[in-house]
Amino acid sequence: MIGNLDLATLIARALVLLVAFTIHELAHAITADRMGDPTPRNMGRITLNPLKHLDPVGTVALLLVGFGWAKPVMVNPNNLKGNPRTSMAIVAGAGPLSNVVMAVIASVPFWIGLVSFTFSSSSDMFPSPDYLLSQFVWLNVVLAIFNLIPIPPLDGFKILMGILPPDISYQMRPLERYGPMLLMGVVFILPMIGIDVLYYLVWLPAATITQTLVGIG
Repeated sequence: MIGNLDLATLIARALVLLVAFTIHELAHAITADRMGDPTPRNMGRITLNPLKHLDPVGTVALLLVGFGWAKPVMVNPNNLKGNPRTSMAIVAGAGPLSNVVMAVIASVPFWIGLVSFTFSSSSDMFPSPDYLLSQFVWLNVVLAIFNLIPIPPLDGFKILMGILPPDISYQMRPLERYGPMLLMGVVFILPMIGIDVLYYLVWLPAATITQTLVGIG
């Protein structure tokens, strides 16, 4: 046991993140490459090798608290076809979209009755197929929603910059330098003082969407 986590949960989350983080970042890299920026390809990010995509801190966060982040894909907006802001928003949106697609595909076995959704493992040692697939759907939904929060350096902020009028977008650019501090405040500091923003931004909608996907509730 690590904290309140049993070995089965840690194994399930580790297996999920190997797939979810890798596909998420690969989606960013492929989209940027197809839109004209060779930077991800030159940095070796168009690969299914998880070691190229995992961030140590983000990986530990996912294992311990249920969400995290991967190593960002570097993109040069000036190389992208079309309007740089709009194109960058498309590249940013590709990551969360890939998590949604994975969650939808993984929910099919629940709909046809091959497995049953569960939030708890039947074993303290190894995850059952039901639990592993349940974690796969749940964590991909969580990752999609979490990454859509409009706080830099998350994808949601880049998408917002592509949607807002140019003058407002320009005025908000300085927030990028404070992004990591803002994100840590939302994730760690606010919950410590009783303000759990993530409950309303991530956990509650993720639970509703997951239950809908697997056909319960």
